[in-house]
Amino acid sequence: MDESRKQDQEMVTVEFALSLGEDKIGMSAAVPAGQTNLTQILPVIRGLDDSLIAGIASQLSQAGRPVSCKAGCGACCRQMVPLSIFEAEAMAGWIGTLPEEQQKALEQRFSDALRKLAAAGLIDRMVNEDWLAETEAARQLALDYLYQRVACPFLVDESCSIHPNRPLICREYLVTSPAEHCYDPGTLKATPVPLPFNFSSTLNRIGAQLENDSRGWIPLVFLFAWMKAGAHPGEHVSGDGPEVLYEFVTNVRPSTAFTEMAESEMDN
Repeated sequence: MDESRKQDQEMVTVEFALSLGEDKIGMSAAVPAGQTNLTQILPVIRGLDDSLIAGIASQLSQAGRPVSCKAGCGACCRQMVPLSIFEAEAMAGWIGTLPEEQQKALEQRFSDALRKLAAAGLIDRMVNEDWLAETEAARQLALDYLYQRVACPFLVDESCSIHPNRPLICREYLVTSPAEHCYDPGTLKATPVPLPFNFSSTLNRIGAQLENDSRGWIPLVFLFAWMKAGAHPGEHVSGDGPEVLYEFVTNVRPSTAFTEMAESEMDN
């Protein structure tokens, strides 16, 4: 093994704390000691997200309100998925490693999804409206998209074919209500699980700063179109591993939903 390859694999453990009101949540992560960038340390961020989510899920289970999401339930996989530009870059790199025949099949699934959405008149709305905004128009757009029943191109036999590398926002979408409520949240009430932090929003925030844009993400179904530009946003957030992780951590904010829930519980 050459020295450059060996250096790439040298890791260092970083300990840090995330502020949550007057409390702090301690975390640690092993990151590359040498040069890296935000896209390249996405596996580290996924691990942190998974650890945080597992802790919340355990608390809910102990309280008698277990998370109802499980393999084989693809209800939420018909929703619009905002994909950070860093995750888009990582997915593009992974897709490029697939055999050509598999790449073409995947591209066809994305193309089929876009055609269905275009026929429903949703493409222009997806481009021009910020469907993460807390507005009635954004909520209606999300429902209109869901009711088209356009499955995520990565959904195979009602299970995620990229589960270990699925987007952060997919990891962070958990409910304690019955699964069938996710098929029609406009009529049935789905009960999402508020997380103290949404790392997906952090990536979006950093991406928006880079692009001087209000979003920093793309609709997942636009991935193949986005790939044609050959963008590498991760290169703009680079340094040694601890530096890149520090940049990410300093952009983490407590989630509004969790803060509101905590304040409501205090009032009661």
